[in-house]
Amino acid sequence: MAENYEEPAYELLQKCRGFEVRKYVDTIQARVSTGGMNYGESSRPFRRIASYIFGGNERQQSIAMTAPVHMWESGEESLMAFTMPSEHKMKDLPKPTDSGVELLHVEGEVVAVLKFSGLSRPSKSLRLQKKLRKLIEAEGLTTSGNAKLAVYDNPMSTLPFLRRNEIHIPINNQEFS
Repeated sequence: MAENYEEPAYELLQKCRGFEVRKYVDTIQARVSTGGMNYGESSRPFRRIASYIFGGNERQQSIAMTAPVHMWESGEESLMAFTMPSEHKMKDLPKPTDSGVELLHVEGEVVAVLKFSGLSRPSKSLRLQKKLRKLIEAEGLTTSGNAKLAVYDNPMSTLPFLRRNEIHIPINNQEFS
């Protein structure tokens, strides 16, 4: 667990050659759009969501940090999200004071996961997304959504070779029913 932060619960469905298949539970996310196709510029959206959990909300309530931070591209924008601690229900969470921070219920999903350490630059993430897609295809599985980068450790305080990162790609969950 990254710096003892809570992580979303999941069930390990299968270990494949080079990756895992996990089924995640439903979660609540605080999410922002970075306003373009570049999640490499992640410090500003990170600060916006961090502000929400550190009291930038209608109740000035602190909310525990969790891991990982998710980043992905969708349509013409890049998104970043923090998962809210599992103890919280949507109705209990305070409204963000930043209108660009959105709280969303996210249905659990089945994802293929490729683990890696080191820097999580966009070029490396894209290369590993391609690798994971090939591994998924080689197993006869089909993808069903956009790839996400999951960053578990603080890049300011964790040496690159100690960092835990993952690529998550949703796969057709009927293949695991």
